[in-house]
Amino acid sequence: MPSDCISYQESGYFTPLMVDYLNQSATVQSLYNNFPNFEGFRLQIAQKQQSYSIENRTVLVEELKKQYSHLNAPESLKNIELLANKNTFTITTGHQLNLFTGPLYFLYKIITAINLCKELKEQFPEQNFVPIYWMATEDHDFEEINFFNYQGKKIRWNKETSGPVGRLSTEGLDKVYEVFAQEIGQSQNAEQVKKWFEEAYLKHDNLADATRYLAHELFGKYGLVILDADRASLKELFKPYIQKELLEQTTFKQVSQTNQKLKDYLIQVNPREINLFYIEDHLRERIIFENGLYKVNDTELTFTASEILLEVENHPEKFSPNVLLRPLYEEVILPNLCYIGGGGELAYWLQLKSNFESFKVTFPILLLRNSVLLATEKQTKKADALQLSWADLFKKQPELINAKTKEISEFPIDLSIQKDHLKAQFHYLHKLAEKTDTSFSGAVKAQEAKQIKGLEQLEKRLLKAQKRKHQDQLGRIIALQNELFPGKGLQERQTNFSEFYVGNGDELILELMKNLHPLRDTFSIVIL
Repeated sequence: MPSDCISYQESGYFTPLMVDYLNQSATVQSLYNNFPNFEGFRLQIAQKQQSYSIENRTVLVEELKKQYSHLNAPESLKNIELLANKNTFTITTGHQLNLFTGPLYFLYKIITAINLCKELKEQFPEQNFVPIYWMATEDHDFEEINFFNYQGKKIRWNKETSGPVGRLSTEGLDKVYEVFAQEIGQSQNAEQVKKWFEEAYLKHDNLADATRYLAHELFGKYGLVILDADRASLKELFKPYIQKELLEQTTFKQVSQTNQKLKDYLIQVNPREINLFYIEDHLRERIIFENGLYKVNDTELTFTASEILLEVENHPEKFSPNVLLRPLYEEVILPNLCYIGGGGELAYWLQLKSNFESFKVTFPILLLRNSVLLATEKQTKKADALQLSWADLFKKQPELINAKTKEISEFPIDLSIQKDHLKAQFHYLHKLAEKTDTSFSGAVKAQEAKQIKGLEQLEKRLLKAQKRKHQDQLGRIIALQNELFPGKGLQERQTNFSEFYVGNGDELILELMKNLHPLRDTFSIVIL
Protein backbone atom coordinates (compact mmCIF):
# COMPACT_ATOMS: atom_id res chain seq x y z
CA MET A 1 0.00 0.00 0.00
CA PRO A 2 1.78 3.20 -1.16
CA SER A 3 2.21 6.04 1.35
CA ASP A 4 0.82 8.73 -0.97
CA CYS A 5 -2.34 7.12 -2.22
CA ILE A 6 -4.84 9.61 -3.44
CA SER A 7 -4.90 13.15 -4.72
CA TYR A 8 -6.94 15.80 -2.96
CA GLN A 9 -8.99 16.20 -6.13
CA GLU A 10 -9.92 12.50 -6.17
CA SER A 11 -10.41 12.05 -2.42
CA GLY A 12 -14.04 13.20 -2.33
CA TYR A 13 -13.34 15.48 0.65
CA PHE A 14 -12.84 18.81 -1.14
CA THR A 15 -15.33 21.23 -2.66
CA PRO A 16 -15.58 21.97 -6.39
CA LEU A 17 -13.95 25.37 -5.72
CA MET A 18 -10.90 23.76 -4.12
CA VAL A 19 -10.65 21.15 -6.88
CA ASP A 20 -10.77 23.89 -9.53
CA TYR A 21 -8.13 25.90 -7.63
CA LEU A 22 -5.79 22.92 -7.37
CA ASN A 23 -6.31 22.24 -11.09
CA GLN A 24 -5.66 25.94 -11.89
CA SER A 25 -8.94 26.02 -13.81
CA ALA A 26 -9.58 29.09 -15.95
CA THR A 27 -12.75 29.86 -13.94
CA VAL A 28 -10.75 30.77 -10.81
CA GLN A 29 -7.44 32.09 -12.17
CA SER A 30 -8.48 35.73 -11.68
CA LEU A 31 -9.03 35.08 -7.95
CA TYR A 32 -5.42 34.45 -6.92
CA ASN A 33 -2.00 36.00 -7.50
CA ASN A 34 0.83 33.48 -7.82
CA PHE A 35 0.28 29.72 -7.64
CA PRO A 36 2.16 27.67 -5.00
CA ASN A 37 5.11 26.36 -6.98
CA PHE A 38 8.74 27.50 -7.06
CA GLU A 39 8.18 29.88 -9.97
CA GLY A 40 5.21 31.38 -8.10
CA PHE A 41 7.37 31.90 -5.00
CA ARG A 42 10.13 33.53 -7.06
CA LEU A 43 7.63 36.11 -8.32
CA GLN A 44 6.07 36.53 -4.87
CA ILE A 45 9.45 37.25 -3.26
CA ALA A 46 10.10 40.07 -5.71
CA GLN A 47 6.63 41.57 -5.21
CA LYS A 48 6.71 41.42 -1.41
CA GLN A 49 10.26 42.72 -1.17
CA GLN A 50 9.18 45.80 -3.07
CA SER A 51 5.99 46.44 -1.09
CA TYR A 52 6.91 45.66 2.54
CA SER A 53 8.53 48.50 4.49
CA ILE A 54 11.52 48.44 6.83
CA GLU A 55 9.42 50.43 9.32
CA ASN A 56 6.92 47.60 9.58
CA ARG A 57 9.76 45.10 10.04
CA THR A 58 11.12 47.10 12.95
CA VAL A 59 7.76 47.26 14.73
CA LEU A 60 7.11 43.55 14.10
CA VAL A 61 10.49 42.43 15.46
CA GLU A 62 10.19 44.56 18.60
CA GLU A 63 6.68 43.27 19.29
CA LEU A 64 7.70 39.65 18.81
CA LYS A 65 10.65 40.09 21.17
CA LYS A 66 8.23 41.33 23.84
CA GLN A 67 5.92 38.36 23.28
CA TYR A 68 8.86 35.95 23.63
CA SER A 69 10.44 37.63 26.66
CA HIS A 70 9.22 34.90 29.06
CA LEU A 71 9.98 31.87 26.87
CA ASN A 72 13.20 29.92 26.54
CA ALA A 73 13.10 29.88 22.75
CA PRO A 74 16.56 30.07 21.13
CA GLU A 75 15.50 28.80 17.67
CA SER A 76 12.43 31.05 17.52
CA LEU A 77 14.44 34.08 18.70
CA LYS A 78 17.00 33.44 15.94
CA ASN A 79 14.17 33.61 13.42
CA ILE A 80 12.77 36.78 15.02
CA GLU A 81 16.20 38.42 14.64
CA LEU A 82 16.27 37.32 11.00
CA LEU A 83 12.98 39.15 10.41
CA ALA A 84 14.85 42.46 10.70
CA ASN A 85 16.59 41.52 7.44
CA LYS A 86 14.95 42.67 4.19
CA ASN A 87 15.73 39.24 2.66
CA THR A 88 13.63 37.41 5.27
CA PHE A 89 10.03 36.43 4.57
CA THR A 90 7.32 34.62 6.47
CA ILE A 91 5.16 31.61 5.67
CA THR A 92 2.02 31.89 7.76
CA THR A 93 -0.71 29.62 8.99
CA GLY A 94 -3.45 30.62 11.40
CA HIS A 95 -5.69 28.74 13.76
CA GLN A 96 -8.19 29.28 16.53
CA LEU A 97 -7.14 28.85 20.16
CA ASN A 98 -8.73 25.41 20.39
CA LEU A 99 -8.43 23.77 23.77
CA PHE A 100 -5.29 21.58 23.79
CA THR A 101 -4.87 22.24 20.02
CA GLY A 102 -8.28 20.78 19.07
CA PRO A 103 -8.22 18.35 16.12
CA LEU A 104 -5.08 16.92 14.49
CA TYR A 105 -4.98 19.35 11.57
CA PHE A 106 -3.65 22.02 13.95
CA LEU A 107 -0.37 20.08 13.78
CA TYR A 108 -0.59 19.60 10.02
CA LYS A 109 -0.96 23.33 9.36
CA ILE A 110 2.13 24.20 11.37
CA ILE A 111 4.25 21.35 9.99
CA THR A 112 3.27 22.38 6.45
CA ALA A 113 4.58 25.88 7.21
CA ILE A 114 7.83 24.61 8.79
CA ASN A 115 8.55 22.16 5.97
CA LEU A 116 7.75 24.73 3.27
CA CYS A 117 10.29 27.11 4.81
CA LYS A 118 12.93 24.35 4.54
CA GLU A 119 12.07 23.66 0.89
CA LEU A 120 12.15 27.36 0.00
CA LYS A 121 15.53 27.86 1.70
CA GLU A 122 16.97 25.07 -0.46
CA GLN A 123 15.49 26.62 -3.58
CA PHE A 124 16.30 30.26 -2.71
CA PRO A 125 19.40 30.16 -0.48
CA GLU A 126 19.90 33.95 -0.50
CA GLN A 127 16.58 34.47 1.29
CA ASN A 128 15.42 33.40 4.75
CA PHE A 129 11.99 31.95 5.50
CA VAL A 130 10.31 31.97 8.91
CA PRO A 131 7.25 29.85 9.81
CA ILE A 132 4.55 31.85 11.61
CA TYR A 133 1.61 30.56 13.62
CA TRP A 134 -0.95 33.38 13.78
CA MET A 135 -3.05 32.81 16.89
CA ALA A 136 -6.68 33.83 16.35
CA THR A 137 -6.73 35.65 19.69
CA GLU A 138 -9.41 38.14 18.64
CA ASP A 139 -12.06 35.54 17.78
CA HIS A 140 -14.99 35.47 20.18
CA ASP A 141 -16.81 32.21 19.35
CA PHE A 142 -15.94 30.26 22.50
CA GLU A 143 -18.23 27.34 21.62
CA GLU A 144 -16.04 26.52 18.61
CA ILE A 145 -12.87 26.11 20.67
CA ASN A 146 -13.83 24.96 24.20
CA PHE A 147 -13.39 21.20 23.68
CA PHE A 148 -11.30 18.43 22.16
CA ASN A 149 -11.97 14.74 21.55
CA TYR A 150 -10.07 11.92 23.23
CA GLN A 151 -10.92 8.34 22.23
CA GLY A 152 -14.44 9.32 21.23
CA LYS A 153 -15.11 11.33 24.38
CA LYS A 154 -15.55 15.10 24.27
CA ILE A 155 -13.41 16.88 26.90
CA ARG A 156 -15.21 20.22 27.35
CA TRP A 157 -14.48 23.46 29.20
CA ASN A 158 -17.75 25.00 30.38
CA LYS A 159 -17.54 28.71 31.10
CA GLU A 160 -19.53 31.91 30.62
CA THR A 161 -17.52 34.15 28.30
CA SER A 162 -17.54 37.40 26.36
CA GLY A 163 -14.98 39.31 24.36
CA PRO A 164 -11.89 38.08 22.49
CA VAL A 165 -10.87 34.57 23.50
CA GLY A 166 -7.16 35.35 23.69
CA ARG A 167 -7.79 37.54 26.72
CA LEU A 168 -9.95 34.90 28.38
CA SER A 169 -8.88 33.77 31.85
CA THR A 170 -7.81 30.12 32.15
CA GLU A 171 -9.67 29.85 35.44
CA GLY A 172 -11.64 26.58 35.63
CA LEU A 173 -9.30 24.53 33.46
CA ASP A 174 -8.05 22.68 36.54
CA LYS A 175 -11.34 20.74 36.49
CA VAL A 176 -10.86 19.92 32.79
CA TYR A 177 -7.36 18.71 33.62
CA GLU A 178 -8.70 16.32 36.26
CA VAL A 179 -11.14 14.77 33.77
CA PHE A 180 -8.48 14.46 31.06
CA ALA A 181 -5.88 13.02 33.45
CA GLN A 182 -8.27 10.20 34.40
CA GLU A 183 -8.92 9.38 30.74
CA ILE A 184 -5.33 9.35 29.56
CA GLY A 185 -3.72 6.97 32.05
CA GLN A 186 -0.23 6.93 33.55
CA SER A 187 2.24 5.77 30.89
CA GLN A 188 5.43 7.77 30.32
CA ASN A 189 3.97 9.45 27.22
CA ALA A 190 0.69 10.12 29.04
CA GLU A 191 2.64 11.86 31.81
CA GLN A 192 4.29 14.10 29.20
CA VAL A 193 0.88 14.99 27.73
CA LYS A 194 -0.50 15.79 31.19
CA LYS A 195 2.53 17.94 31.96
CA TRP A 196 1.97 19.97 28.77
CA PHE A 197 -1.68 20.52 29.68
CA GLU A 198 -0.85 21.47 33.25
CA GLU A 199 2.00 23.84 32.35
CA ALA A 200 0.02 25.50 29.56
CA TYR A 201 -3.39 25.98 31.11
CA LEU A 202 -2.86 25.93 34.88
CA LYS A 203 0.25 28.13 34.94
CA HIS A 204 -0.73 30.83 32.44
CA ASP A 205 -3.33 33.49 33.09
CA ASN A 206 -5.00 33.75 29.69
CA LEU A 207 -5.77 31.54 26.72
CA ALA A 208 -3.35 33.32 24.36
CA ASP A 209 -0.34 32.75 26.64
CA ALA A 210 -1.41 29.16 27.30
CA THR A 211 -1.72 28.40 23.59
CA ARG A 212 1.62 30.05 22.81
CA TYR A 213 3.32 27.90 25.47
CA LEU A 214 1.80 24.68 24.14
CA ALA A 215 2.54 25.40 20.47
CA HIS A 216 6.10 26.35 21.43
CA GLU A 217 6.59 23.12 23.38
CA LEU A 218 5.52 21.15 20.30
CA PHE A 219 7.32 23.14 17.60
CA GLY A 220 9.67 25.71 19.13
CA LYS A 221 12.77 23.66 18.33
CA TYR A 222 11.88 23.93 14.63
CA GLY A 223 12.00 27.74 14.81
CA LEU A 224 8.24 28.34 14.77
CA VAL A 225 7.36 31.95 15.61
CA ILE A 226 3.98 32.39 17.32
CA LEU A 227 2.24 35.74 16.90
CA ASP A 228 -0.56 37.36 18.90
CA ALA A 229 -1.69 40.27 16.70
CA ASP A 230 -4.05 41.68 19.36
CA ARG A 231 -1.49 44.38 20.17
CA ALA A 232 -1.59 48.18 19.99
CA SER A 233 1.82 48.43 18.27
CA LEU A 234 0.66 46.19 15.39
CA LYS A 235 -2.77 47.81 15.12
CA GLU A 236 -0.93 51.14 14.81
CA LEU A 237 0.40 49.88 11.45
CA PHE A 238 -3.14 49.02 10.38
CA LYS A 239 -4.71 52.42 11.17
CA PRO A 240 -4.97 53.72 7.57
CA TYR A 241 -6.76 50.54 6.50
CA ILE A 242 -9.19 50.72 9.42
CA GLN A 243 -10.01 54.33 8.51
CA LYS A 244 -10.56 53.49 4.84
CA GLU A 245 -12.84 50.57 5.76
CA LEU A 246 -14.93 52.79 8.06
CA LEU A 247 -15.28 55.67 5.60
CA GLU A 248 -15.50 53.88 2.25
CA GLN A 249 -16.84 50.38 3.12
CA THR A 250 -14.26 49.06 0.68
CA THR A 251 -14.43 45.37 1.58
CA PHE A 252 -18.21 45.19 1.13
CA LYS A 253 -17.99 46.66 -2.37
CA GLN A 254 -15.07 44.58 -3.57
CA VAL A 255 -16.08 41.22 -2.10
CA SER A 256 -19.67 41.63 -3.30
CA GLN A 257 -18.35 42.01 -6.87
CA THR A 258 -16.05 38.98 -6.50
CA ASN A 259 -18.94 36.90 -5.17
CA GLN A 260 -20.63 37.37 -8.52
CA LYS A 261 -17.69 35.56 -10.13
CA LEU A 262 -18.13 32.77 -7.56
CA LYS A 263 -21.88 32.37 -8.06
CA ASP A 264 -21.46 28.81 -9.38
CA TYR A 265 -19.72 27.81 -6.11
CA LEU A 266 -20.73 27.83 -2.47
CA ILE A 267 -19.93 31.31 -1.09
CA GLN A 268 -17.92 30.87 2.11
CA VAL A 269 -18.47 34.30 3.71
CA ASN A 270 -20.76 37.21 2.87
CA PRO A 271 -19.32 40.67 3.58
CA ARG A 272 -20.85 43.20 5.95
CA GLU A 273 -21.00 46.91 5.17
CA ILE A 274 -18.27 47.42 7.78
CA ASN A 275 -16.04 44.43 8.46
CA LEU A 276 -14.71 45.54 11.83
CA PHE A 277 -15.51 44.80 15.46
CA TYR A 278 -15.03 47.05 18.47
CA ILE A 279 -13.20 45.18 21.24
CA GLU A 280 -12.41 45.49 24.91
CA ASP A 281 -11.55 42.80 27.46
CA HIS A 282 -15.14 41.53 27.66
CA LEU A 283 -16.57 42.93 24.44
CA ARG A 284 -16.30 42.16 20.74
CA GLU A 285 -19.24 43.55 18.81
CA ARG A 286 -19.83 44.61 15.21
CA ILE A 287 -19.54 48.24 14.16
CA ILE A 288 -22.68 49.31 12.26
CA PHE A 289 -23.21 52.52 10.26
CA GLU A 290 -26.78 53.85 10.64
CA ASN A 291 -28.26 57.30 10.12
CA GLY A 292 -24.87 58.95 9.85
CA LEU A 293 -23.57 57.38 13.07
CA TYR A 294 -21.21 54.51 13.84
CA LYS A 295 -22.78 52.24 16.46
CA VAL A 296 -21.33 49.32 18.39
CA ASN A 297 -23.92 46.55 18.19
CA ASP A 298 -25.80 45.68 21.43
CA THR A 299 -24.18 48.56 23.34
CA GLU A 300 -24.87 52.26 23.93
CA LEU A 301 -21.63 53.25 22.19
CA THR A 302 -22.07 55.61 19.22
CA PHE A 303 -19.61 57.78 17.27
CA THR A 304 -19.84 60.47 14.63
CA ALA A 305 -17.43 60.13 11.70
CA SER A 306 -14.93 62.52 13.27
CA GLU A 307 -15.25 60.82 16.67
CA ILE A 308 -14.61 57.33 15.35
CA LEU A 309 -11.60 58.50 13.33
CA LEU A 310 -10.23 60.06 16.52
CA GLU A 311 -10.85 56.77 18.33
CA VAL A 312 -8.89 54.93 15.63
CA GLU A 313 -6.09 57.47 15.95
CA ASN A 314 -5.86 57.18 19.75
CA HIS A 315 -6.90 53.54 20.29
CA PRO A 316 -6.36 51.39 17.18
CA GLU A 317 -6.20 48.33 19.45
CA LYS A 318 -9.98 48.70 19.98
CA PHE A 319 -10.68 47.84 16.34
CA SER A 320 -10.68 44.18 15.37
CA PRO A 321 -10.93 42.90 11.77
CA ASN A 322 -13.49 40.24 10.97
CA VAL A 323 -12.84 37.10 8.93
CA LEU A 324 -12.71 39.02 5.62
CA LEU A 325 -10.47 41.85 6.85
CA ARG A 326 -8.10 39.81 9.05
CA PRO A 327 -6.17 38.51 6.01
CA LEU A 328 -5.44 42.12 5.02
CA TYR A 329 -4.20 42.89 8.55
CA GLU A 330 -1.91 39.87 8.40
CA GLU A 331 -0.38 40.87 5.09
CA VAL A 332 0.14 44.49 6.20
CA ILE A 333 2.11 43.61 9.34
CA LEU A 334 4.06 40.57 8.05
CA PRO A 335 6.63 40.17 5.23
CA ASN A 336 4.49 37.24 4.19
CA LEU A 337 4.68 35.20 0.99
CA CYS A 338 2.10 32.49 1.55
CA TYR A 339 -0.93 31.68 3.67
CA ILE A 340 -1.49 28.00 4.50
CA GLY A 341 -5.03 26.94 5.34
CA GLY A 342 -7.70 24.31 4.95
CA GLY A 343 -10.22 24.22 2.13
CA GLY A 344 -12.76 26.38 3.98
CA GLU A 345 -10.16 29.04 4.74
CA LEU A 346 -8.80 29.22 1.22
CA ALA A 347 -12.36 29.52 -0.07
CA TYR A 348 -12.79 32.88 1.66
CA TRP A 349 -9.26 34.01 0.76
CA LEU A 350 -10.28 33.49 -2.89
CA GLN A 351 -12.96 36.14 -2.32
CA LEU A 352 -10.38 38.77 -1.38
CA LYS A 353 -7.90 39.48 -4.19
CA SER A 354 -9.71 42.54 -5.57
CA ASN A 355 -10.08 43.89 -2.04
CA PHE A 356 -6.31 43.64 -1.52
CA GLU A 357 -5.81 45.48 -4.80
CA SER A 358 -8.13 48.29 -3.68
CA PHE A 359 -6.09 48.63 -0.47
CA LYS A 360 -2.82 48.39 -2.49
CA VAL A 361 -1.53 45.38 -0.51
CA THR A 362 0.24 42.39 -2.14
CA PHE A 363 -1.99 39.32 -2.23
CA PRO A 364 -0.18 36.21 -0.91
CA ILE A 365 0.19 32.76 -2.40
CA LEU A 366 -2.53 30.42 -1.10
CA LEU A 367 -1.49 26.88 -0.19
CA LEU A 368 -3.81 24.09 0.86
CA ARG A 369 -2.35 22.59 4.04
CA ASN A 370 -1.17 18.99 4.08
CA SER A 371 -3.82 16.41 4.90
CA VAL A 372 -2.86 13.19 6.65
CA LEU A 373 -4.31 9.82 7.57
CA LEU A 374 -2.54 8.30 10.58
CA ALA A 375 -2.63 4.51 10.78
CA THR A 376 -0.98 1.95 13.02
CA GLU A 377 1.02 -1.00 11.70
CA LYS A 378 -1.76 -3.25 13.01
CA GLN A 379 -4.37 -1.37 10.98
CA THR A 380 -2.16 -1.56 7.90
CA LYS A 381 -1.84 -5.34 8.26
CA LYS A 382 -5.63 -5.61 8.63
CA ALA A 383 -6.10 -3.63 5.43
CA ASP A 384 -3.65 -5.89 3.59
CA ALA A 385 -5.40 -9.02 4.89
CA LEU A 386 -8.75 -7.64 3.70
CA GLN A 387 -7.21 -6.74 0.31
CA LEU A 388 -8.02 -3.06 0.80
CA SER A 389 -6.05 -0.26 -0.83
CA TRP A 390 -5.89 3.19 0.75
CA ALA A 391 -7.99 4.45 -2.17
CA ASP A 392 -10.63 1.85 -1.18
CA LEU A 393 -10.67 3.14 2.39
CA PHE A 394 -11.24 6.72 1.23
CA LYS A 395 -14.50 5.71 -0.50
CA LYS A 396 -17.82 6.53 1.14
CA GLN A 397 -18.87 3.50 3.16
CA PRO A 398 -21.89 2.38 1.05
CA GLU A 399 -19.76 2.63 -2.11
CA LEU A 400 -16.93 0.66 -0.47
CA ILE A 401 -19.21 -2.11 0.82
CA ASN A 402 -20.97 -2.49 -2.53
CA ALA A 403 -17.66 -2.66 -4.39
CA LYS A 404 -16.10 -5.20 -2.00
CA THR A 405 -19.26 -7.37 -2.01
CA LYS A 406 -19.13 -7.59 -5.80
CA GLU A 407 -15.39 -8.30 -5.64
CA ILE A 408 -15.61 -11.21 -3.17
CA SER A 409 -18.84 -12.71 -4.53
CA GLU A 410 -18.49 -16.19 -6.10
CA PHE A 411 -20.49 -15.08 -9.14
CA PRO A 412 -21.02 -11.75 -10.94
CA ILE A 413 -23.69 -9.56 -9.32
CA ASP A 414 -23.57 -6.99 -12.10
CA LEU A 415 -26.35 -7.79 -14.63
CA SER A 416 -25.17 -5.22 -17.20
CA ILE A 417 -24.66 -7.92 -19.87
CA GLN A 418 -28.25 -9.11 -19.40
CA LYS A 419 -29.50 -5.50 -19.57
CA ASP A 420 -27.59 -4.95 -22.83
CA HIS A 421 -29.08 -8.14 -24.34
CA LEU A 422 -32.54 -6.98 -23.28
CA LYS A 423 -32.02 -3.53 -24.83
CA ALA A 424 -30.87 -5.17 -28.11
CA GLN A 425 -34.05 -7.26 -28.23
CA PHE A 426 -36.23 -4.24 -27.57
CA HIS A 427 -34.36 -2.28 -30.24
CA TYR A 428 -35.72 -4.85 -32.73
CA LEU A 429 -39.25 -4.44 -31.29
CA HIS A 430 -39.02 -0.62 -31.56
CA LYS A 431 -38.09 -0.92 -35.24
CA LEU A 432 -40.95 -3.39 -35.77
CA ALA A 433 -43.44 -1.02 -34.12
CA GLU A 434 -42.34 1.83 -36.38
CA LYS A 435 -43.00 -0.33 -39.47
CA THR A 436 -46.33 -1.85 -38.41
CA ASP A 437 -48.23 0.22 -35.86
CA THR A 438 -46.70 3.35 -34.33
CA SER A 439 -49.29 3.30 -31.52
CA PHE A 440 -47.57 0.07 -30.44
CA SER A 441 -44.38 2.05 -29.56
CA GLY A 442 -45.74 3.20 -26.20
CA ALA A 443 -46.43 -0.35 -25.09
CA VAL A 444 -42.95 -1.46 -26.18
CA LYS A 445 -41.29 1.37 -24.22
CA ALA A 446 -43.34 0.57 -21.13
CA GLN A 447 -42.48 -3.14 -21.33
CA GLU A 448 -38.79 -2.35 -21.80
CA ALA A 449 -38.74 -0.07 -18.75
CA LYS A 450 -40.56 -2.70 -16.68
CA GLN A 451 -38.14 -5.48 -17.58
CA ILE A 452 -35.02 -3.30 -17.06
CA LYS A 453 -36.41 -2.32 -13.65
CA GLY A 454 -37.01 -5.99 -12.90
CA LEU A 455 -33.37 -6.80 -13.62
CA GLU A 456 -32.27 -3.88 -11.42
CA GLN A 457 -34.41 -5.21 -8.58
CA LEU A 458 -32.87 -8.68 -9.01
CA GLU A 459 -29.43 -7.08 -8.95
CA LYS A 460 -30.23 -5.32 -5.66
CA ARG A 461 -31.58 -8.54 -4.12
CA LEU A 462 -28.48 -10.47 -5.22
CA LEU A 463 -26.25 -7.79 -3.71
CA LYS A 464 -28.22 -7.83 -0.46
CA ALA A 465 -28.05 -11.63 -0.28
CA GLN A 466 -24.29 -11.61 -0.85
CA LYS A 467 -23.83 -8.96 1.84
CA ARG A 468 -25.56 -11.29 4.30
CA LYS A 469 -23.44 -14.21 3.18
CA HIS A 470 -20.16 -12.28 3.60
CA GLN A 471 -21.21 -10.20 6.59
CA ASP A 472 -18.25 -11.26 8.74
CA GLN A 473 -15.64 -10.06 6.22
CA LEU A 474 -17.64 -6.94 5.39
CA GLY A 475 -18.04 -6.24 9.11
CA ARG A 476 -14.25 -6.24 9.51
CA ILE A 477 -13.96 -3.81 6.59
CA ILE A 478 -16.55 -1.50 8.16
CA ALA A 479 -14.84 -1.66 11.57
CA LEU A 480 -11.45 -0.77 10.07
CA GLN A 481 -12.83 2.13 8.06
CA ASN A 482 -14.67 3.44 11.14
CA GLU A 483 -11.39 3.38 13.08
CA LEU A 484 -9.59 5.36 10.40
CA PHE A 485 -12.49 7.68 9.54
CA PRO A 486 -14.25 8.38 12.87
CA GLY A 487 -17.83 9.51 12.43
CA LYS A 488 -17.41 8.64 8.72
CA GLY A 489 -15.33 11.79 8.29
CA LEU A 490 -11.67 12.71 8.12
CA GLN A 491 -9.68 11.66 11.18
CA GLU A 492 -7.80 14.97 11.14
CA ARG A 493 -11.02 16.87 11.88
CA GLN A 494 -12.00 14.73 14.87
CA THR A 495 -9.08 13.28 16.79
CA ASN A 496 -6.74 15.15 19.15
CA PHE A 497 -2.98 14.62 18.82
CA SER A 498 -2.75 13.29 22.40
CA GLU A 499 -4.50 10.07 21.34
CA PHE A 500 -1.56 9.21 19.06
CA TYR A 501 1.13 10.76 21.26
CA VAL A 502 0.27 8.42 24.15
CA GLY A 503 1.06 5.41 21.97
CA ASN A 504 3.95 6.85 19.96
CA GLY A 505 5.57 9.72 21.85
CA ASP A 506 7.91 12.01 19.89
CA GLU A 507 7.79 9.60 16.94
CA LEU A 508 4.43 11.17 16.07
CA ILE A 509 5.94 14.61 15.36
CA LEU A 510 9.09 13.17 13.77
CA GLU A 511 7.11 11.00 11.33
CA LEU A 512 4.88 13.92 10.40
CA MET A 513 7.87 16.19 9.84
CA LYS A 514 9.40 13.51 7.58
CA ASN A 515 6.28 12.65 5.58
CA LEU A 516 4.51 15.97 4.95
CA HIS A 517 5.41 17.52 1.59
CA PRO A 518 3.82 20.98 1.26
CA LEU A 519 3.77 21.27 -2.53
CA ARG A 520 2.26 17.83 -3.25
CA ASP A 521 -1.52 17.61 -3.72
CA THR A 522 -1.88 14.17 -2.15
CA PHE A 523 -3.04 12.81 1.18
CA SER A 524 -0.10 11.53 3.22
CA ILE A 525 -0.57 8.13 4.86
CA VAL A 526 1.68 8.02 7.93
CA ILE A 527 2.17 4.59 9.51
CA LEU A 528 2.99 4.64 13.23
